[in-house]
Amino acid sequence: MKTFPEHLLNGYKSFIEHRHEEERLRYLELAEKGQKPATMIIACCDSRAAPETIFSCGPGELFVLRNVANLVPPFEPDAGQHGTSAAIEFGVQALKVQNIVVMGHGRCGGINATLNPLEEPLAPGDFIGKWLDLIKPVAEQFVDDGSMSASERQTAFERISVGNSIKNLRSFPYIAELEQNKKIALHGAWFDIKTGELWIMDHKTGEFSRPE
Repeated sequence: MKTFPEHLLNGYKSFIEHRHEEERLRYLELAEKGQKPATMIIACCDSRAAPETIFSCGPGELFVLRNVANLVPPFEPDAGQHGTSAAIEFGVQALKVQNIVVMGHGRCGGINATLNPLEEPLAPGDFIGKWLDLIKPVAEQFVDDGSMSASERQTAFERISVGNSIKNLRSFPYIAELEQNKKIALHGAWFDIKTGELWIMDHKTGEFSRPE
């Protein structure tokens, strides 16, 4: 039988001896009173783009949903098992988050797989391929006159996808109502893994720029 990964045990030891000890009262409060994060972040599962690290947040500050390519499906109240939609429902309806941030990132493997599809699925179920079908509307919005490099094309695709996910968030009736009543705000962001820069999406134009 394989043993539990040693580097994780070492990391836990450091956590319990340092960070948990330093924030003991905070963890006790979270255990007794429950979580009440003001912000939900929908991010990619990519190991290089962890929201808690990027935004220097402590326990209880963020409600984080991570999936391949930080995608939000449209509202589909059918008999399917919708993990992403379930997390959104809980964050909005139960936790009453005040902000939802869809955060894309550079060099996203999911976006790259869409731009450069494999000839064969990674596995028989092709769950990734089916999931990435959500990006098809992005392809319809994408305009390339041939002047873009491959990296510029991917960055543009990643950012358009963020906007598309925000559009899909508004297909959830309760989110649309809350936004209309100014009880929730939807935001787009893009993180550059190479430089560490964070780019924020303009609500009106959909363009991205670095915060001042």
